[in-house]
Amino acid sequence: MANRLGSEAEERAKSHSLIYGRHPVREAATYDPAGVVAIWVDQALRRDPKLERLFNKLKKQGVTFYRVKRRELDEMVGGANHQGVVLSYRGAAVRGEAELNDLLDSARDPLLLVLDRVQDPHNLGACLRSAAAAGAAGVVALRDHAASLSPAVHKVAAGAVQRVPFFQVTNLARALANMQQAGLVTVGAAGDGAQTLYSLELRGAIALVMGGESEGLRRLTRKNCDYVAAIPMPGSIESLNVAVAAGVVLFEAVRQRSNC
Repeated sequence: MANRLGSEAEERAKSHSLIYGRHPVREAATYDPAGVVAIWVDQALRRDPKLERLFNKLKKQGVTFYRVKRRELDEMVGGANHQGVVLSYRGAAVRGEAELNDLLDSARDPLLLVLDRVQDPHNLGACLRSAAAAGAAGVVALRDHAASLSPAVHKVAAGAVQRVPFFQVTNLARALANMQQAGLVTVGAAGDGAQTLYSLELRGAIALVMGGESEGLRRLTRKNCDYVAAIPMPGSIESLNVAVAAGVVLFEAVRQRSNC
């Protein structure tokens, strides 16, 4: 392995997504090895047999490895907890409205998760992971005023970014209208929903719409939902974190769809 970062490596790090942490790196490299550009490893890191086997496999396909000092990795990821390994990744590009419309035209009874101004990258990563686990056809979010596929999202998603398509749109109301035109039922989640989540039919083509951390479902987003439902919460807490709520809503849909 090379023992310094190098100008070429620095340019690669700038032009591709960075994934860090042992589990996220292992997931990305295992699921999509063709997307791996380079890997940087702390020269003092204790050898991990599983990672070493994966690294040897990647070296055979031409991936460049760098053994560097820990402080160089700290600088690459802004001091985040990289666990001694950082990967440069060029796969899983963000998709746009045209690709979303293609999905709507071709998919049979898709399950979509729609996020209205979710801004915390940790919440986006957790939503992507839940969506991937639920077998969702995609996650749709705003291009502006919302989190995108940052290194922190990759870390929390732990491989889910490679497994579920992520779409960004400029106008969420228009995207929801297109979904309805394509035959999807749009279901928003809100604490003051007129119905409970468990009273709704979530089989077939469904878009589940979650509000952002600060304001929940915005007015125009809510207007473009066929139904607005509340998650029953008999306890003393009035609301759930958006990522937790997304998991509840997605897996209620999974439960219903598995009982068809």
